[in-house]
Amino acid sequence: MDKPKTILLIEDDIDLAELITAFFRQKNISVIHLEDPMQAMKDVTSGAIKCDAIITDLNLPKMSGLDFIKQLRADGLLIPIILITVSNDVDTAAEAIEAGAYDFVVKPLHFPQLLISAQRAFKYSILNAENQNLRETLDSTKGLNPEGIIGKSEGIRRLMELSKRVAKSAATVSITGESGSGKEVFARAIHNWSPRAKKPFIAINCSAIPENLLESELFGHAKGSFTGASDKKIGLFEEADGGTLFLDEIGDLNLALQAKLLRVLQEKEIKRVGENQSRSIDVRVIAATHKDLRQEVAAKRFREDLFFRLNVIPIKIPPLRDRREDIMPLAEFFLKKYNNLNGTKITGFKKNAKEFLLTHPWRGNVRELENAIERAVVLTTGPEIELGSFLLFDESNPAELESHEDKKNTFVFRFGDEVEPLREVEKKYVQFVYERHNRAKELTAKALGIDRKTLYRKLQEIDPALP
Repeated sequence: MDKPKTILLIEDDIDLAELITAFFRQKNISVIHLEDPMQAMKDVTSGAIKCDAIITDLNLPKMSGLDFIKQLRADGLLIPIILITVSNDVDTAAEAIEAGAYDFVVKPLHFPQLLISAQRAFKYSILNAENQNLRETLDSTKGLNPEGIIGKSEGIRRLMELSKRVAKSAATVSITGESGSGKEVFARAIHNWSPRAKKPFIAINCSAIPENLLESELFGHAKGSFTGASDKKIGLFEEADGGTLFLDEIGDLNLALQAKLLRVLQEKEIKRVGENQSRSIDVRVIAATHKDLRQEVAAKRFREDLFFRLNVIPIKIPPLRDRREDIMPLAEFFLKKYNNLNGTKITGFKKNAKEFLLTHPWRGNVRELENAIERAVVLTTGPEIELGSFLLFDESNPAELESHEDKKNTFVFRFGDEVEPLREVEKKYVQFVYERHNRAKELTAKALGIDRKTLYRKLQEIDPALP
């Protein structure tokens, strides 16, 4: 069933406003009536009034209907607006449409025509909302929301300020951090904040491509330059010309390719494999690795001259466990992302789910958090995500789990070929919560949402020696 629609009516003629309100009420359409366009502007822009369409008179006190439309559009709001005018003058209609009006109607009002215009405006409003969701979903799949990097911790704020300053230059940037900490997100942000934003952003994981193919991927090759080269190929440096090339896991490049990369960075030229012709390129390189390149240099696995060439502007991203303030903003962002992708309408996280998110070690950093939220969105059946959605089935090494310092706050359940019955899972979870609360029955019962008598019975079923 479609959600009931709401119209904001801005009209200083009380008699006309009552007629319009009564007409739409018969059509099961709600009308919010205001006489003052200034108050209407304030309520709409602040979100105090939410509506699917606006109907406004042209001649109003304090602000004309046209000025209202212009101001609302200047504020970036796309709510469809229908203008009521006393004139059927073409110039007035053209001016209204040019100012951003969706449609106009002429006094004396023809109510069936007004209804058709309103219904078309509702459809336009729905289309706008769907387009906005689609844009946000596309942005979020790239790791960015419309505002940029997500995080409010002091460390992330400092890195964002540094990245914005760096983005304006042509300097090579080196980003370090643990796997899953968001290195590519920062690289994309630097590109988007730079003068190169309208040019390509090309990313490649140097460790994911076999060494014998990586050179061809980066620099391209001539036809017949090696077995299987049936046609010429443009490399990623050429594809990224004018833009940014992000080289992830650059610490895994072999020494021969490191030498060629150094030459490209110095000469601003590339040669395709099998060609002698040099080609000029204009590419900003952002490199990233989870390795300590200084140690790699000391071990003779990474060229010192390339290290200094790449490390002009170093950016080190802290692991998620060192910036707990960022966990909930990230979780809420990923919830919105996977709501959009899955068509779900989960509104948030219950208290016990938030506690889990804030205390979990997140050894896989932001990537692990995103995977956990995606899984929780799929498993959640209620309006909010609860702790049960994060009870991960894990096949980790038992010895590793036993030595994990945070095991008291982490419920891990392993299974082999057979999935255990729900009753057995429940027993293990009740015992976990009991031990987590240091065997305090009242706290355990409260955490589980059951009374003490029920808890006592469940504990006896698990092990008569537990109570």
